[in-house]
Amino acid sequence: MRRKPVVRAGLSALLVLGALSGAGGAFSTAAAASGADTPAAKPAAASAPSAGLVRALGRDLGLTADQARERLGQEAAAMKLEPKAKRAAGTSYGGSWYDAGSGKLVVGVTSAERAASVRATGATTRIVEHSADALDAAKARLDERSRKKAAPAGVSSWSTDPRAGAVVVRVRAGHEGDAAVRAFLREAGRSSSVPVTVEKAPAQAPTTFAAGTVGGDPYYTGNVRCSIGFSVQGGFVTAGHCGQAGGSVSGWDGSYIGNFQGSSFPGNDYAYVSVGSGWWTVPVVLGWGTVPDQLVRGSAEAPIGASICRSGSTTHWHCGTVLAKNETVNYSQGAVHQMTKTSVCAEGGDSGGSFISGDQAQGVTSGGWGNCSSGGETWYQPVNEILSVYGLRLHTA
Repeated sequence: MRRKPVVRAGLSALLVLGALSGAGGAFSTAAAASGADTPAAKPAAASAPSAGLVRALGRDLGLTADQARERLGQEAAAMKLEPKAKRAAGTSYGGSWYDAGSGKLVVGVTSAERAASVRATGATTRIVEHSADALDAAKARLDERSRKKAAPAGVSSWSTDPRAGAVVVRVRAGHEGDAAVRAFLREAGRSSSVPVTVEKAPAQAPTTFAAGTVGGDPYYTGNVRCSIGFSVQGGFVTAGHCGQAGGSVSGWDGSYIGNFQGSSFPGNDYAYVSVGSGWWTVPVVLGWGTVPDQLVRGSAEAPIGASICRSGSTTHWHCGTVLAKNETVNYSQGAVHQMTKTSVCAEGGDSGGSFISGDQAQGVTSGGWGNCSSGGETWYQPVNEILSVYGLRLHTA
């Protein structure tokens, strides 16, 4: 079945013109397509942020319009600068983050000599004791432990924190005294060459955000509803817990889209779905009427501290900040590694949807805790890893 040329209220006029790829808005067509991808548009210069995006950041981050526009410009500069600063730091690189107070990218370095080279790129520096490689190695030992023996349910997650120069283990409220949790923390401290700190996490266990079948603008596989992440040449990427390789995928109108070509969960949380049968892809993330539909122009990674927004088929468009990277999330189905944590809320059905910072694709929604009424935190699977694993090319404007 093809979508009839009728557009529901609240969706972008792009739906009338062709296919729309966005979180929760399956590639929808107003007329029959050839089944092949439309050619990618030539790269265009980033435009000024839309009034809708500025309002969304104001709503979710408590910023004035001028503050939101200034911050978006600073973050875009930080994203562009970060790879250059990291190269300048070499093996002394201790991680980096966006500092909202100064509006600058801050780079941790273990060598004063290297710090001068990093400052020459335009970044601010901080001398730290441990390199990013040392932090990652310490965290990897915890990951390996969890692969051999599942972490206790009272442990919510663990990650590196370059600002603190430590591995941070987050323990669910009310589980601090659990014997299994105490044993996990003792072992973490003994096996680590860097400091291990403990933070209290909400009592609610982290969960994935797939949902049962309900109406809306999702994609479906079996009795699961999830959200589309980003268009790639030949299909789209999404969360691995939403479906298994070979599984059939249909759009919001019930018509066949394609199949899962690859899926990984737990351990990772990513998947790739092929697109055909008259559906095609465009480099757009759905704004759900909160903001204009957002063009995707690349996948430069946003630093810790940067603002970030999420689009999903249940709760639509919400924003927050990047809280941590290289975080392992202890889901009931098993641990998932190298995730990014944000202060953005999400709910069931938002799984797989887009995380975007400015016009740069960041990742696909995995899970979290809380909701969009009382607040919460959400993790995403970084998109560049998905592209690398499956050899995909992001569809960009």
